Amino acid sequence: MGSQVKVSLARGLPVNQTHPSPESYPILPYTTGLTGVNVPLDNISSHALWSSIAFLFIVIIIIRLGQQLHAHLRHMKCLSTTAAIQQRYFMHDPNWIWPALKKALIYAPLRHKRHNREIQLSKAISVGTIPSRLHTLILSFYLLSNIIYCCLLSYGEKNKAALIAEARGRTGHLAVVNMVGLFVLAGRNNPLIGILRVSFDTFNLFHRWIGRVVVLQAIAHTACWIVNEIHAKGHEAVGQAILHDPFITWGFVSLLAMGIILFQSPSAVRHAFYETFLHLHQFLAFIALLGIFYHAKIGPLPQMPYVIAIIIIWSNERFWRWARIIYRNVSLTRGCTTVTVEALPGDACRVTFDLKRPWQHRPGCHVYVYLPTISFWQSHPFSIAWSETRTTPYLILEKSESTLSTATTILPSSTKDLATLSRTQTTTSVSLVISKRTGMTAALFNRANAAPKRTLRLTGFLEGPYGGLESLHSYGTVLLFAGGVGITHQIGQVRDLLAAHANHTAAIRKIVLIWTIRSVEQMEWVRPWMDEILAMEGRRDVLRVEVFVTKPKNTKDVVSGSERVKMFAGRVKSGQIVRREFEEREGAMCVGVCGPGALADDVRAGVREVVTEGKVDFWEEGFTW
Repeated sequence: MGSQVKVSLARGLPVNQTHPSPESYPILPYTTGLTGVNVPLDNISSHALWSSIAFLFIVIIIIRLGQQLHAHLRHMKCLSTTAAIQQRYFMHDPNWIWPALKKALIYAPLRHKRHNREIQLSKAISVGTIPSRLHTLILSFYLLSNIIYCCLLSYGEKNKAALIAEARGRTGHLAVVNMVGLFVLAGRNNPLIGILRVSFDTFNLFHRWIGRVVVLQAIAHTACWIVNEIHAKGHEAVGQAILHDPFITWGFVSLLAMGIILFQSPSAVRHAFYETFLHLHQFLAFIALLGIFYHAKIGPLPQMPYVIAIIIIWSNERFWRWARIIYRNVSLTRGCTTVTVEALPGDACRVTFDLKRPWQHRPGCHVYVYLPTISFWQSHPFSIAWSETRTTPYLILEKSESTLSTATTILPSSTKDLATLSRTQTTTSVSLVISKRTGMTAALFNRANAAPKRTLRLTGFLEGPYGGLESLHSYGTVLLFAGGVGITHQIGQVRDLLAAHANHTAAIRKIVLIWTIRSVEQMEWVRPWMDEILAMEGRRDVLRVEVFVTKPKNTKDVVSGSERVKMFAGRVKSGQIVRREFEEREGAMCVGVCGPGALADDVRAGVREVVTEGKVDFWEEGFTW
């Protein structure tokens, strides 16, 4: 042992060497485990990240509470005054700061005008949309903070292997911490949607960016391990560890799943193979979580509580999703939800779900549709166009898909049965309009179009309702834009406002519905519901409808029905209409839009032009997938 160099266990250095060279530092202890990992600083970094997010949430909650309080006071004040002076005080904002902030930040696109209009490389390839200015600011802060936390390392450390081990620990820790938010924002039952009154579409945007951060941090975490592993044992050791060390194997399983998710996440890939992407994405997310679980368990690693929290979040969201589906659609005595699909002119279907249990929903809600015989167990979001609850008659016609003529009579057999039927037998119907595109929507339309009388009966399921965050009852003027099938979202708002106006429970004095369609035949999509709306009490006093037909087959078909329902040939000039209605507004004004990205961007630009001149709020309903 006389010639053997003695090594200090505390530092891994020769005991008689005061100024060691880098080559003399040991590497092997830093290839795995917590050696070299700065756990206290890891925890400080994650706490700082959570604190910044919590601060943002508190700010949003305060703003939302202020908005709701102001809207409630405005609502109550307008209901207690006469029509002549209703909302006159609320036509203008009391200060200039909030309107200026809405124009410069909250409603502003990142640059110029484009926000939700997709960037098209070709007719078949889309690379997605551009985040708004506010979203970009929040995302930039989030990305920058993660970069800073990952780079807060002990750069004075002489042993580079220890520095790399610290980077490995930091990136791995933050990847798991960020996965908590990743799974929370992915859920349809995300409680933050209702608490913060922020749409699922916005959370979906942040979900995508958090996912990219998680994958990049996981890649950096693995790269740090590979560097030390190669320096300590050679290149062959990396492959051997992946194949034979369960701790490393499960980590690589998770990384591989994340890598595939990252590869399929660009908008062009999602749009081209959306239905395949959706199910593969969910499967790969499960594999990634499974790999991290065993990676942390075998370690063992201090991140295990975060992994357990993620599993609880994911399991709870899935449980409530399935519970809602079963409760809404399945009855032991009345069977499952039945679906009637009608093929309509203009390549669309009117789809009506007859649910077995009554339910209530707010205007502006959407549901997820399951049609197993069309698309197995895939679900797709659609706005609720119409809903009504009616008493189920004793004679129920069950029209089969083949004959459409078979009738089944259900009659009470006793006084007790009669009392039960009269008390509980109701049917809630929920109707949607589904425009033909590709995948499930094309298959549904083609099958209904080929059925007798172009009508199809199926068994299906509805999940929801979701959304409906905006209440328009406190506004004096409401201007609604709809593009194509986006009318389904707006028609529910109009119905709700007219009913509230008739009951004297809303401040509404003026409703203007602007609908842009390609052909006159597309008006058949909502004709029965529009007829009901036009027959509602007080409709002539407050509602005006303008329909713009962009590509009519014959301009003679574009004929206005009355002064309150007008039709025009050509494109809608959204900015001019916003300006016109703003100058003629009564009280506070709200502008809403649901339709293609180009229409939404035009309306947004029009609102920004007038938002500093008076009280105008703006909301947009969309699903940027």
